[in-house]
Amino acid sequence: MDTPKRSFKKIIQKLRSHYGTPAPPKTNNPFELILWENVAYLVDDVRRERILDELRKKVGLRPIDILNASIYQLDQVTKLGVGSPQRYSSRLKECALIALNEFGGDLNAVLDLRFGKAIKALRQFPGIGEPGAEKILLFTRTHPVLALDSNGLRVLLRLGFGEEKKNYAASYKSVREVISDDSGDDCDTLIEAHQLLRQHGKSICKTNKPHCNDCPISKFCLFFLNR
Repeated sequence: MDTPKRSFKKIIQKLRSHYGTPAPPKTNNPFELILWENVAYLVDDVRRERILDELRKKVGLRPIDILNASIYQLDQVTKLGVGSPQRYSSRLKECALIALNEFGGDLNAVLDLRFGKAIKALRQFPGIGEPGAEKILLFTRTHPVLALDSNGLRVLLRLGFGEEKKNYAASYKSVREVISDDSGDDCDTLIEAHQLLRQHGKSICKTNKPHCNDCPISKFCLFFLNR
């Protein structure tokens, strides 16, 4: 049996066979991707998309649209999420202010920066850590980097890519170092890998009580084989 490191592409193929080819991301606009992370918390993608659609219809998705909107208008959108709508309305305002004050309202300038500087620029926005910044650079097809959310990271750690460390950032770095030579440099392929790994982590390879008997890649999984 192949080791996990040699089988990364095979794993993605098997996930694609199991789940089908994922739909493309809803947007490749960098500011809209920032808004996606900030309109709500702890909601599924369907609900998050609905909230973003409402923001588009009632306010607009440009930084100037959000800055000119009243808190009441924003609250009417963010109340569709979980928790205090005022909290998320405030975050949207903050995102708009940063976009206008730091980048003249056009985040495409960030995409022209070198990778490290682009990551630093995007991390100025609330809700955007290093993985989130990498996702934006990937989804805008600016840099071919395998960005991972917590679900995708968990899947790869259980498969045996890298090691789980004391903190999330170290675990993330460990996985990325192992797969860097095997994940390729095509943005479309990496976007698909991100989506499939995320879907697998959310539906089968859950944090608690993973459904290992239903897993299409269990034969590659050290977590499963060592139980």
